Amino acid sequence: MEELSLIVDTTKESMESAINHLQISFNKIRAGRANPAMLQSIMVEYYGAPTPLSQVANISVPDGMTLSIQPWEKSVLGAIEKAIFQSNLGFTPNNNGETIIINIPPLTEERRRDLVKQAKAETENSKIGIRKARQEANADIKKIENLSEDLKKDGEDQVQTLTDNYIKIAEDYLSQKEKEIMTV
Repeated sequence: MEELSLIVDTTKESMESAINHLQISFNKIRAGRANPAMLQSIMVEYYGAPTPLSQVANISVPDGMTLSIQPWEKSVLGAIEKAIFQSNLGFTPNNNGETIIINIPPLTEERRRDLVKQAKAETENSKIGIRKARQEANADIKKIENLSEDLKKDGEDQVQTLTDNYIKIAEDYLSQKEKEIMTV
C-alpha cells in the first residue's frame, strides 16, 4: 500500500512539472505587451560563463511596447546585445551606450494566429508529458506484488483522476493564453 501512494505522489510531481514547463513556455510567448519574462531564456556570456540576463542587468518596461535593459556593468552591453540577436526571439536591440532598448512591434492578426498555434503546440507537449506520467505510473502499479487487484484498480483510478485534472489545468491555461494573445 505504501508503494502505491509513493507511485501516485511521484506521478503527481511529474504532472506538476509538465504544467510548470507549460507556464514557462507561455511566458516566452508574447501577447502584445512588453514583458520582462520574454527575455527569461536569454543567456549572456559574462566573464566566460553563460549567465541569465536577469543576473547581469535590470530589465524594465517603461511603456507597454518597450523593454529597457540596464546592465550593472557597461562592459556587458555588447554581450547582452549579441545574446539578444542570437536568441531568435525576433527582437532588434538598440544600444545607446548605457542601456539597450527593445521596441516591441504591435502584433498583426496573422502573427497572433501563429502565436496561438505555438501555444497549442506547447499545451499538447504538456499533455503528452502528463499522459506519459500516467502510463509509467500504471506500469509501476501493475508490477507491485502482494497487492490485491482491487487496490491496483483503485491506484489506477487515482492516477487517471490526476491525469484528467492536470489535462484540464493545461487546457485552462491555453484558453487564458489564447484570449490574452487575441485581445488587441
